[in-house]
Amino acid sequence: MSVIHVVGAGLAGLSAALCAVEGGHRVKLYEAAPQAGGRCRSFFDAGLGRVIDNGGHILLGANRAAFAFLDAIGGRVHMREIAPAAFPFLDLRSGATWTLRPTRGRLPWWVLSPRRGVPGARTVDALDLLRLAIAPGSRTVAECVRATSPLFGRLWAPLTTAVMNADPAEAAAAPLARVLRDTFGHGETACRAWLAGDGLSAAFVDPAIAKLRATGGEFQPSSRLTQLEFIDDRVAALRFGAQKIDMAVYDSVVLAIPPPNVAELMPGVTVPADARAIVNAHFKCEHEVTLPGGQMLLGLIGGTAQWLIARGDIISVTVSAADAIVERAAKTLLPLLWADVATALGHRDAPQPVGRLIKEKRATYGATPSGFAARPPARTAWRNLALAGDWTDTGLPATIEGAIRSGRTAIASFG
Repeated sequence: MSVIHVVGAGLAGLSAALCAVEGGHRVKLYEAAPQAGGRCRSFFDAGLGRVIDNGGHILLGANRAAFAFLDAIGGRVHMREIAPAAFPFLDLRSGATWTLRPTRGRLPWWVLSPRRGVPGARTVDALDLLRLAIAPGSRTVAECVRATSPLFGRLWAPLTTAVMNADPAEAAAAPLARVLRDTFGHGETACRAWLAGDGLSAAFVDPAIAKLRATGGEFQPSSRLTQLEFIDDRVAALRFGAQKIDMAVYDSVVLAIPPPNVAELMPGVTVPADARAIVNAHFKCEHEVTLPGGQMLLGLIGGTAQWLIARGDIISVTVSAADAIVERAAKTLLPLLWADVATALGHRDAPQPVGRLIKEKRATYGATPSGFAARPPARTAWRNLALAGDWTDTGLPATIEGAIRSGRTAIASFG
């Protein structure tokens, strides 16, 4: 039986490993860190006394590959669905509030509805959505939508920043348009937000590792790949420090690791280089938190914090496209973010509770048109080597859905 070696145990690697097992292969999964999950995992924080996530990730109802993955490992029970779809927003400057409420139909007219969409939207604003839908690969979001429209500050900018992890002025329009077609274009259920109520690891990581081991796969953490040895058109050996693993003639390898690591290991490969940062913070409140709008999720406009997620007495903050603030010290950032949280909760002068700041300086790659053009396909010049990751050519932004799809695509590339 051939062996597929999967290097990297983030969601792309986990997806590839489980897909390979389903295909009847022996699988060995390696991870440089002591644990699986990559940028999508949970850990216990002693200062907060709680399990927290290392990022504010959500799924949408349209993420078919992600839900198939969850169902295969039994992880969906740990997800919380916001149904019917509702996305509450608060403008921290004016105090204005509104909630996006998609309808069941495939035409997203609700965006222009005073009761369901963005306040102040007009019929002419539908042209922005049309321009996005047909945008060529070279265009940015800001080149497709009008900055003077009420939709820009209250929909397109926050949506672009959250989905693309980039400002509209630099974010590629085409992949955002694909997300909109999959969600807005398929009705309310496709737009529903799903959050990991018990943590990302409980939903995505722990059951995936358990499933892999139960089906005969191996998982080897704390194993950093340091060299690929090539012979002709194939990978002949893997080196993890002093450990050398020789590849049999029918064995294959999937690299599900970040682009800079791939570039170091593979001669001549082109990978996207335009990394973008994300900053997350977690605050432990004195009591269970209820967000304005009554959901687990709240979008903020006009401050530094962009999205709030409430789970019990923990309120989590996400700031995407955070390159401008990522180098600031925690003693500066935590009070800044808490000020937005306190304002949103209606307690502007509330003292800052204990908090934990998490920075991902290279959270995503390929947000710009040139970055997407540099994304490589799963198949490589070596017949037994494939690439996986949300930064590969999935056609999607760097999301959970893209990562999971990429793992399956990498295994399929071996034929």
